[in-house]
Amino acid sequence: MLVTSAGFLVVAALVLLAIVAVAITAWRGRAGNRPLTPLGGLALAFVLASLVFGEVRALGYGLMAVGVCLAVLDIVRRQRRRR
Repeated sequence: MLVTSAGFLVVAALVLLAIVAVAITAWRGRAGNRPLTPLGGLALAFVLASLVFGEVRALGYGLMAVGVCLAVLDIVRRQRRRR
């Protein structure tokens, strides 16, 4: 089976993302866990979709931009609720 360099990069990015998620979870412990909000989950889905559809650069970057904007919006909304 021939693996393209773009396919390898997508798989490598997903593996790296999983390793970082496990490391952050282990570092924080159970006490600091907060549930993922629906808006945060949607942002994560857009970012992951940008990795999957990264071969079409315009689509990949567009999905990444939407995901980042939604994540920033979620952070702002959470900060306003705490005040």
